[in-house]
Amino acid sequence: MASVSRENQEIFFSDPLFCPDCGSIFPLPGLADVVTCKACKHQKDTKEFEGIEIYSKKVFNIYKPKAKVEPVDEEDDFTEPMIDQKCSKCGHEGLTYQTRQTRSADEGQTVFYLCPSCGFQETEYS
Repeated sequence: MASVSRENQEIFFSDPLFCPDCGSIFPLPGLADVVTCKACKHQKDTKEFEGIEIYSKKVFNIYKPKAKVEPVDEEDDFTEPMIDQKCSKCGHEGLTYQTRQTRSADEGQTVFYLCPSCGFQETEYS
């Protein structure tokens, strides 16, 4: 894409949004008649930018809804351990639980409780 450097000739043959001397992207045209490259100070007439549409988009945290937990039937055989504790939502006696190390190793584990009757989840940081 590059050609030999000659006086008053462009080195790079590229998109008009990029500097033909150093390849840097030009800043957006302002009120001045020329646009100056911030890297090498090459100047380009703003008329060369006419008709070019520039789009930009910023994406922040994308919302992803949590998967819903379906209530489990009483007759199902649970493979997860159970604890004799009442569900704070429906009052069902007996919750399944899982433990995970969600913080640093010198801190306690996090216990996730799940009510098999209504699907309500509780978290306990020990």
